[in-house]
Amino acid sequence: MTAKPTTVRAMAITVSNRAAAGVYDDRSGPVLVDLLWAAGCQVDGPVVIPDGDAVEAILREAIEARYDVVVTTGGTGLTPQDLTPEMTRRVLDREIPGIAEAIRMEGRDKVPAAILSRGVAGVAGRTLIVNLPGSTGGVRDGMAVLGPVLLHAVDQVGGGDHPRPE
Repeated sequence: MTAKPTTVRAMAITVSNRAAAGVYDDRSGPVLVDLLWAAGCQVDGPVVIPDGDAVEAILREAIEARYDVVVTTGGTGLTPQDLTPEMTRRVLDREIPGIAEAIRMEGRDKVPAAILSRGVAGVAGRTLIVNLPGSTGGVRDGMAVLGPVLLHAVDQVGGGDHPRPE
């Protein structure tokens, strides 16, 4: 008997003070939506919000709505306004440092500044949350890391067992 396929519900969030204010269009959010869809998710968003308290609020809403995965793009840099990792940590029950570390390493050969991203990844309740950089390249690099493990990670967060050889 094979397991019935499940739909992974994902929310894509763009964190950008300027895009939220209408100064320019969100470019990384639509790329994130496409890549989450390609990874097998049913995707809502991108929701565009400013950095700061709005990040914590929308993450709490997504957890309450029982999204399987929430991926943010933006707000992970070094400026005083980049607060997404701090807001994310407020809602996490457990961090998954290997995801964030692998995402930083994925981009470093192309863009050495990729190691400056402060994005975090972790679990809040039964929701996997991952912060990606705010560029289209950062989203592509991040999803190159996250995509291959996303469905397994969501299954594990939901209490699934490790696959065993037959």
